[in-house]
Amino acid sequence: MELLQNLLQGLEITFTWQGILAVAAGVFIGILFGLTPGLDATSGVALMLPFTYPMPATIALLFLGGLYCAASYAGSITAICLGVPGTPAAAATALDGYPLMKKGRAGEALFVSLYSSVIGGLISTVFLVLLMGPLVKMALSFGPAEYFSLALFGLTVIASLVGRQFIKGFIVAVLGLLISTVGMDAYTSYPRFTFGIPELFEGISFVPAMVGLFAVSEALVNLEKLGAGRVVSAVANRIPGWKEIKKLHGIILINSFIGSFLGALPGVGAATACWVSYNQAQRMSKHPEKFGTGILEGVAAPESSNNATVSTALAPLLALGVPGSATAAVLLGALIMHGLQPGPELFKKAPDVVYALLASLFVANIIMGILGYFGIRLWTSFLKLPIGVLTALIFGFAFLGAFGVRYTLIDVIIMLAFGFLGYILRKFEFPLPPLVLALVLGFMVEDNFRRALMISNNGALIFVTKPLSLVFLILAILSLFAPYIQTQWAIRKARREGKTVEEALEEVSRMFSD
Repeated sequence: MELLQNLLQGLEITFTWQGILAVAAGVFIGILFGLTPGLDATSGVALMLPFTYPMPATIALLFLGGLYCAASYAGSITAICLGVPGTPAAAATALDGYPLMKKGRAGEALFVSLYSSVIGGLISTVFLVLLMGPLVKMALSFGPAEYFSLALFGLTVIASLVGRQFIKGFIVAVLGLLISTVGMDAYTSYPRFTFGIPELFEGISFVPAMVGLFAVSEALVNLEKLGAGRVVSAVANRIPGWKEIKKLHGIILINSFIGSFLGALPGVGAATACWVSYNQAQRMSKHPEKFGTGILEGVAAPESSNNATVSTALAPLLALGVPGSATAAVLLGALIMHGLQPGPELFKKAPDVVYALLASLFVANIIMGILGYFGIRLWTSFLKLPIGVLTALIFGFAFLGAFGVRYTLIDVIIMLAFGFLGYILRKFEFPLPPLVLALVLGFMVEDNFRRALMISNNGALIFVTKPLSLVFLILAILSLFAPYIQTQWAIRKARREGKTVEEALEEVSRMFSD
């Protein structure tokens, strides 16, 4: 009964003209970000985060929630029209979407992608609402030891889900932890790594760092491609008939459930879910040999799954304060920026904000369906903009956004520094998600580690004598060895199937790349 009352309260807030406008604006901008190759939900939320600073917390979250949903879907537009995934989560969609476009069936592929994304998003949001209660009850029993182990588990999951780049992921995570120590020590008030700059006493400003890491680094990468254009062939208007859509319902429902489950696991993300669901659909198909040649099932499976991860990825963020994905980590920064600390206390102090965000996800998927259906020609025409124009727009928004947080030059410098750092990491193929999570979870790890030791009578034994803490520590250790176990399993499977080791390793990298 309490859940229903809270959800109705959230719907009441969302269905104001300000709430609907915020969600619709987020969906519109999210589609633009998602269909631009190289940009995704994470970079979109990071770039728009500074512009939400003057907004009320609820309206800001409604806007960012709509952006998150739409950007996750819109990557399929470029995957189908160009064969280039707009986001990593749309990589599997390109396997059948682009061949469908070359067959003159782009309109059908785009409609199936949209339809599957909306259904997957709605199912995932239902799962999120149902998960909140049990997760909050469990989180209420957490102490410093449990929170430390949970944060450590979150870090190790992100670091281990980068395929064959495990060492690089670990290095980047450590770098992020070091950067998170910049600022005044919370217990001794001693400035650490501030170089005498007063503006750094409060630590590295999260918003400029995220804008630089994702948006500016992407703009720098695009500078290398100046002169290239993005041309899209004409998009057919034909959409599949009801009989064709009806045949896809089984695939859409099954993979929506798969995506909802994978999304709730910290660090898995939509990029993994899309490949898991694509492979699952191919194995269950009566004609698996047609996958990759241009069939609608190959579009419906990954799109229903990767969009289903969006809502449930917020479950560990809201209930435990631990982001379930890189985008959720940026949303964590948004909550903190607006004076809201994720975790069980958030449901006591601001239940209206939480359930307004949950309700907005329903609304966002409906608006996304409407805008997606009537805006296909608009979205594909946007892809025709030259790379130079898009790059200039990214730089402009980045500078305005970074400076607008506190109106200080130091934030612009932080943004540029992280932009160059992100660019260097990309050039040397270092993954960015571990750095994001380390920046966000670094303080949580350090603070709860020290608090746990202060209240412990047995020193570090408190982390293994607390049952939940011990469980998360064991999971953290297992996740560190996950890449090795997965690689060995793939090699043995390849040998049984007569494949080469190189083919097996390539498959591992593809499934666990983000």
